[in-house]
Amino acid sequence: MSAPALILIDMQKGFDDPYWGVRNNPHAEHNAERLLTEWRSRSWPVIHVQHLSQTGISPLHPDRPGVVFKDAFVPLPGESVFQKRVNSGFIGTGLEAELRARDLTDLVLAGLTTDHCVSTTTRMAANFGFNVRLISDATATFDRTGPNGKHYSADEMHDLALASLHNEFATVM
Repeated sequence: MSAPALILIDMQKGFDDPYWGVRNNPHAEHNAERLLTEWRSRSWPVIHVQHLSQTGISPLHPDRPGVVFKDAFVPLPGESVFQKRVNSGFIGTGLEAELRARDLTDLVLAGLTTDHCVSTTTRMAANFGFNVRLISDATATFDRTGPNGKHYSADEMHDLALASLHNEFATVM
């Protein structure tokens, strides 16, 4: 049995921009960094996913400085990087092919944002048959306003996204 792969989703500087709104879990990066340190110390597989937004005003657009990885999450030689243009780390990338080629069936996910790219990548990983664990305190999101004008706090968005994923698409830990 191979070691679980750590997949870090969109740990990019652009998520520090006020563009996104009010955020929850200010310790998400610290917790994800602790995971990354442990994986690297054991020489377990680490995979980075990077969002390249197609929206010109997004801090994650390839022409903007926020597209780069946060300092603690800069990939090391030998760590795979998959660039995506949509929410899922699987669509338009070689992520699934690499996981299968390396016989990596157990995945541990962390990153930004809980209800968007983390959720979509988690759902697809489960649909592809991978065993997924999602680390709740190593993810974070932002507040949102629904189509009816109702405001949802970042904590509410985070908790509801995790509740939707738990025991259906992942074991949320």
